[in-house]
Amino acid sequence: MNDLVERLRQVLPPEALVTDHDRIQSYRYDRAMFCPAGEPIAVVLARETAHVQAAVRIAAEAGVPVVPQGARSGLSGAANALDGCLVISLEKMDKILAIEPVDRYVVTQPGVFNAVLSRAVAEQGLFYPPDPSSWEFCSIGGNLSTNSGGLCCVKYGVTTDYVLGLEVVLADGQVLRTGRRTVKGVAGYDLTKLIVGSEGTLGIITEATLALRPEAARPRTMAALFDSGVAAGGAIIEIIRSGVSLSLLEIMDRTTIKAVNDFKRMDLPTEAAAMLIAQSDAGGEAGAADVATVAKLCRQFGAIECIEADDPAEGELLLEARRAALIALDQLGTTMIDDVCVPRSRLADFIGAVELLAAELDITVGVLGHAGDGNMHPTVVFDAADPEQARRAQLAFDKIMEVGLELGGTITGEHGVGVLKRDWLAEEIGPVGISVHRAIKAALDPKNILNPGKVVT
Repeated sequence: MNDLVERLRQVLPPEALVTDHDRIQSYRYDRAMFCPAGEPIAVVLARETAHVQAAVRIAAEAGVPVVPQGARSGLSGAANALDGCLVISLEKMDKILAIEPVDRYVVTQPGVFNAVLSRAVAEQGLFYPPDPSSWEFCSIGGNLSTNSGGLCCVKYGVTTDYVLGLEVVLADGQVLRTGRRTVKGVAGYDLTKLIVGSEGTLGIITEATLALRPEAARPRTMAALFDSGVAAGGAIIEIIRSGVSLSLLEIMDRTTIKAVNDFKRMDLPTEAAAMLIAQSDAGGEAGAADVATVAKLCRQFGAIECIEADDPAEGELLLEARRAALIALDQLGTTMIDDVCVPRSRLADFIGAVELLAAELDITVGVLGHAGDGNMHPTVVFDAADPEQARRAQLAFDKIMEVGLELGGTITGEHGVGVLKRDWLAEEIGPVGISVHRAIKAALDPKNILNPGKVVT
């Protein structure tokens, strides 16, 4: 191990190698609960692709596992270190390399935060739609590795829908370039989509070319309040059935609303059991008509009140409340954040089942999520110092995933598998699916050095 560190010192600049024990500690974990994390030998703070290449080659020759990391904002343990591993952090690779307004793409390094990239392209009259709630502190590389979604998925889709091409360092240190910078291109296997969502197990992303859209119209925003989560779920189904074109449709329950109020000092209506936030960026009369349709349908399903934001600032305030929800719930105790996606036709059933589970297990569960695409984030809140609460929290987490699968859903819509949901992945895709995953992993990483133990074993 000393030899490995010495070899790294010979090929990397001093600022790119961390061996100090105290500094290394902050590179052990992402934000997932109940996921083990080990002690790295060292951390490489890569500034360029060549640094990643050199580190991977040295690690491969020594048979040392490599764990790639971005902003460590993930929620599945995919970025957790292993004992004796080499962590390669991409957080210093934080430059936007090119924005092309005519061809509508941006070339970026992986360490750029989502919000930073979104604002940079907006200055050019362009729009990068994938916008996780954590966009202020999650990096593009992490978004790519877990195939993140966000608030706008109901209309615009997820990260993979915007990836034109990648630069990837493979397990032997070679650089693979996938994809293209043209509007169309179908040459060969789609290696780009294979890498996106692979959570660092097939290669380390060092550059991405992302598709952009023209700037959207100024959105119209409204909120609807309900006296039950199931009623809100019924309204969501009818809104989707109506065909109205929304750019955002989110839900927050009473627990979440109160947590956001306390955390952000907002004046959200805590008397409601659930709040829907809807937004249309169709522009002009079309946007106004979309919001009016949503309000009408919500009233038909028993909405206590429907409120349209008077101006864009008020609409942004509602979105700020939704983006702050998970951090706000963190203030109530230890949290386990689920990420279950169900068919939208079963959303009301899912909400009802989660409410019943919370009551049966006597545990707090904040229900929130991307209602428009069925991707829900029931968040279990508990006291980690209480073994009985911790047991019930883990049980609630697992039962929520079980319910999601029973309703025809999936164990993750955007947070990834990592360590946290590795066993549940096997449950969802079955033995043949797992064997195909293992075959792909073995083909690209025969020595199993890239993030071993994550996603599949």
